Amino acid sequence: MLAVMIGPVLAGFAGYAYTAHKVREIERAYPNIGERIDVGGYALNSVHVQRSSGADLPPIVFIHGASGNLRDQMAAFRVPLEGRAEMLFVDRPGHGYSDRGGVENDYPDGQAEAIARLMEKRGIARAIIVGHSFGGAIAASFALYHPEKTLGLMLLAPATHPWPGGVDWYYRVASNRYAGWLFNHLVALPAGLSRLDAGTRFVFAPNARPQTYVAETGPALVLRPETFRSNATDVANLQAYVRQTQPYYREIEAPTVIITGDSDGVVLEEIHSRGLARDIKGSELLWIRNLGHKPDHVVTDVAVAAIEKIAGKDRDLQDLARRAEARLAGDAAR
Repeated sequence: MLAVMIGPVLAGFAGYAYTAHKVREIERAYPNIGERIDVGGYALNSVHVQRSSGADLPPIVFIHGASGNLRDQMAAFRVPLEGRAEMLFVDRPGHGYSDRGGVENDYPDGQAEAIARLMEKRGIARAIIVGHSFGGAIAASFALYHPEKTLGLMLLAPATHPWPGGVDWYYRVASNRYAGWLFNHLVALPAGLSRLDAGTRFVFAPNARPQTYVAETGPALVLRPETFRSNATDVANLQAYVRQTQPYYREIEAPTVIITGDSDGVVLEEIHSRGLARDIKGSELLWIRNLGHKPDHVVTDVAVAAIEKIAGKDRDLQDLARRAEARLAGDAAR
């Protein structure tokens, strides 16, 4: 009987110790490259790329998706836009090296408010807001509740509308106050590490994941217990939030471009992207065949052109989308 009781305790202790050890390893591999700034009793982390004298674009704020951090969008956009715009890459509340803050940050509008305060601290009055995946819900909320700060929207494979079904079971478990603590400290990290390679490839599919993606973007940061709980809470709450908020998207007046693929295995592009194109008057939808969930990394040139068009430059985005399709078709054939 004693052995039966001790066994699970020892296994739990071993799992806890393994997680603590791996957290230290992950943070050594991916240290904070940003600056933490107080936005009202808690800190948001961000990388602020200052405007250069030759800048030809307005400020741009980048909002990463679920399971991500600021390194993801920075790996895609910093180099092609360096010197052309002031850029703010943000660790969303509870992600990367940002604090979670209060319960308001369990929802996209709370996170949008936090990012608006960070912009004020950084001296950015108005910006083009770029949101990928879950970040699309935050970007749409930002435009809805902070129109005076929104010069335009670029939404990449966004998750913004109610969808059939729910979310995977582990999001519910991990976001639970009590069961979640055990799951996040004992199970999530070792299980997540075993699936990290396959999971990141799935997010890009059917496109190839760049060889340097994992090393550059630090996706393992989400496996730290508190970050995993924040991410799970975000995802678990999204369905109810967008069901309530989606009817108000029609109030968004900012110039908007939506970039999506027809082969997205993560979100239902027919629901989210077409829904946004329907709801936001005057928005432009770029529907790209053979593109998965990562237009930010796979068709970065199209995304940069979309930013340029939002900023007032003459760009034929549909033609660029067709050119991207031809390129992706060639990649698939090879």
